[in-house]
Amino acid sequence: MVTTVLFASLAIGLIFTVPIAITLALASGLIFTVFYAGSPMGNLLAQSMITTIDSFPIMAVPFFMLVGILMEKTGIAMRLIRVGEAIAGEAPGGLGAATIIACMFFAAISGSGPAVVAAIGAIMIPAMADRGYARDYSGSLVAAAATIGPVIPPSIPMIIYGATVGVSVIKLFTAGFVPGIIMGVALLVMNYIISKKRGYVGVPRGGGFKWVLGELWEAKWALIMPVIVLGGIYAGLFTPTESAVVGVFYALAVGQWIYKDLTWAKVKESLVEASLLSAIVMILLGGATTFGRLLTLERIPEALASWMLSITETPLLIMLMINVFLLFSGMFIDTISNVVLFSPLLVPIVVAAGYDAAWFGVIMTINLCIGFLTPPLGMNLFVAQGVAKVPFENIVKEVMPLLLVLIAMLIAFVLFPDLIMFFPRMMGY
Repeated sequence: MVTTVLFASLAIGLIFTVPIAITLALASGLIFTVFYAGSPMGNLLAQSMITTIDSFPIMAVPFFMLVGILMEKTGIAMRLIRVGEAIAGEAPGGLGAATIIACMFFAAISGSGPAVVAAIGAIMIPAMADRGYARDYSGSLVAAAATIGPVIPPSIPMIIYGATVGVSVIKLFTAGFVPGIIMGVALLVMNYIISKKRGYVGVPRGGGFKWVLGELWEAKWALIMPVIVLGGIYAGLFTPTESAVVGVFYALAVGQWIYKDLTWAKVKESLVEASLLSAIVMILLGGATTFGRLLTLERIPEALASWMLSITETPLLIMLMINVFLLFSGMFIDTISNVVLFSPLLVPIVVAAGYDAAWFGVIMTINLCIGFLTPPLGMNLFVAQGVAKVPFENIVKEVMPLLLVLIAMLIAFVLFPDLIMFFPRMMGY
């Protein structure tokens, strides 16, 4: 009865497009009222709404959001774009390659796909249009490249995953680094093929190798930022949460004293924007964790695992079913909601099949990031469409080859788990 009421109330909320954070809270609250009112278990479940977000790893989320916003407002993102343009030059697809490179640099700090689309797309989509790129292709390229954002560490979905299922966030970050680079290289190759066919070129360099080095030197403070944030984590100097705080102070210092682009008005805007985004995530986490504990009480994860294992005991087929499910759910539910909803259900199955929980964290993140490119959710597509100012169906059409490339990379990571896990093993995790 508890399970029926729980899932029925969740389904009703989703059907009537109630925000999922509110739906989860209401569904859990209904169970409290009907089945656990006044009982010790009911009190524990109610407390979990608060104790979930009272977590040191979760503190990294608002700070990494603030880092990404400050990068955009202090000019750090623009300097990363110029580095990408200098490296790519005027080769076929050069400006598109610069866009992908800039997205990868920005992703290595912000950890958010839609944030990358908004920050890089606002600058690069008009620039590509001026060089003869179709605006719908430009928008689709930025949307596809931004999916790498939550894969390359630091990654907000990975932080949420680690806190939800009890996996080391540092191990997740280490596991996500190489797959993110591979995905970026695959997009660079596809962009070159499409651009060569259509005659798209990049921005002429202002000089030779010495000029490129000069551009790199000009952007040195922007390029040092991911080295400090990620290098400090991998070297064991600070935790992911501490690295997020370090990133905030570094962005403030560079914006104020080096680039001199920071004003009190921009600081205020950044704090308000990061606070609003973080509040949404925290409400979602509180409701979702309580929802997950109710599922555990009703032994739903065990039942789901038994059902899948009754169909097949072949690990690869189990992972195929899970990946299809995640790709489908990513079309309708945002990444963080999917992580907090389904990771407690799926991780026991994955571990029982013999896979590493950290490896699955990366696989789950890639699956759900692909959901950023698939309607009806397609958050990256909607943001890119708004920036590019083209019909949505045009963006969807142009993103298809890039989407197929990303799905091919996902299949490769599932078939060859060492592509993800060899770096963590090398680092001793």
